[in-house]
Amino acid sequence: MKKVTKAVFPVAGLGTRFLPATKASPKEMLPIVDKPLIQYAAEEAVAAGITDLIFVTGRGKRAIEDHFDKAYELEAELAAAGKNKLLKEVRGLLPDGINCVYVRQGEALGLGHAVLCARHLVGDEPFAVILADDLIDAKVPVLKQMTDLQAKKGGSLVAVQDVPREETASYGIVSAGAAKGRLARMTGIVEKPKPKDAPSTMAVVGRYILSPRIFDLLARTRPGAGREIQLTDAIARLIDKEPVHAYAFEGRRYDCGSKLGYLEATVDYALKHGEVADGFRDYLRRTVAPKGRP
Repeated sequence: MKKVTKAVFPVAGLGTRFLPATKASPKEMLPIVDKPLIQYAAEEAVAAGITDLIFVTGRGKRAIEDHFDKAYELEAELAAAGKNKLLKEVRGLLPDGINCVYVRQGEALGLGHAVLCARHLVGDEPFAVILADDLIDAKVPVLKQMTDLQAKKGGSLVAVQDVPREETASYGIVSAGAAKGRLARMTGIVEKPKPKDAPSTMAVVGRYILSPRIFDLLARTRPGAGREIQLTDAIARLIDKEPVHAYAFEGRRYDCGSKLGYLEATVDYALKHGEVADGFRDYLRRTVAPKGRP
């Protein structure tokens, strides 16, 4: 069984829900306190033992490449100014031995198509997929939880969480057999079903470990919901060929593709940030705490 060492980051989306902020800047570069979403995602991958980060980009996403590239002028100015702490942070975005590779998705044909664009870089081995706008705060990074499980169980894994039935139309929804702990073998998956048609309330969250067999299935997948090539459609066919498990991860997920989820993440991460936590907590007490409460 091959170890998972490659992760695909589909980052070609337009981020229309955050316009005009994302008109000239990728949504994945939106900061949570002082780090962009894509950096949190990359750090999670590295913590799981991933060494090859494959970014599927599109027009207007150059800032992501620049973020992980070496910034000679900035580093020189920080060094000259004696700002050694900041210099260390800029130089240490990713540890040594991590490879960043970029491939363009020429057309916006969906998540499944974005993953397929990385086929020649992944090769014939299991790989991870991470959606950066699903920020997950967990004691053990979720992708590490999943790679550890995959090393024992094999097959493919899809991260899931329970959602209110009225929200099923916003997610891929899975059906599965009886759960054993946090794992359940999937029997089906459908993209964005109406609440009355949803087979369950187990919703797919943006973390996957997939067998390389998914590429052949994606190549034969016709456009589905939204006239896009859906990853869920290929996973539905993968279920018939090999074990695919739903994994109810440990951690708190923030939907940073929505304004409310993004604001919730910003507040919660600020409240535990070593530099600003105390001052920010005092500010919240003064401005939003009900009168009479400390």
